[in-house]
Amino acid sequence: MITATIIGSGNVAQHLIHAFKKSSGIQLSQVFSRQKESISHLVEDSKIITDRSQFLEADIYIIAVSDSAIAEVSSSLPFENRLVVHTSGSIPLEELNPKNRRGVFYPLQTFTKNKEIDFAAIPICLESEFDDDYIVLENVAEAIGSKHYLISSDQRKSLHVAAVFVNNFTNHLYQIGKEICAEHQLPFEILKPLIAETASKVQRLSPLEAQTGPAKRNDLNTIQTHLALLTDNTQKEIYKILTHSIQQSNVKKL
Repeated sequence: MITATIIGSGNVAQHLIHAFKKSSGIQLSQVFSRQKESISHLVEDSKIITDRSQFLEADIYIIAVSDSAIAEVSSSLPFENRLVVHTSGSIPLEELNPKNRRGVFYPLQTFTKNKEIDFAAIPICLESEFDDDYIVLENVAEAIGSKHYLISSDQRKSLHVAAVFVNNFTNHLYQIGKEICAEHQLPFEILKPLIAETASKVQRLSPLEAQTGPAKRNDLNTIQTHLALLTDNTQKEIYKILTHSIQQSNVKKL
């Protein structure tokens, strides 16, 4: 059985705590948190530590904190030559202090507080300095039912950018759609079946094949009608940029 210590108490840390507690292949050794109360409902008091001198030896230490704190946290660990990994999509492995063996355990998913996550549906991006440590990372991923992929720091950085487009930017477009609906006294709920079908379609088709709409058809009359309707200049610019990008993508296809 793999012994694991989690460092952090945010969304990712809490979801990993849930997953590790449910796994028969992982023993959650300790959780380090400055805010003990934030995880007291998840972990028994005896396993929560707030002092770095209290760390016990474990097979893996997972730093699940904000990107800006990873380097500092890894440097402050009071031990050496143990496997220490972070969970960030954009921070290179080299940001971890080299006094310990370094790795990455990056779950590619958007995490929501208090919403249970099925790790069997979440890909885990793995990276390590040493082959033996990579086996440990594979075993941890498999113990919570996740598919895992060997992804370098450079690849992970690119993957994170792609994730921002398909997740964060897409969600912001939902917000723009909601604003347009509100401006014209329309319920946003009307769009939800369309949102669901679009997400479903890309599971079966490539995004290029799934693309529809006036930009794909080069329907200039509809495009101009839409631009005339929009009252927000930022929304107009976003509409123009995305329309141009879709048109260019379909030109490349031809």
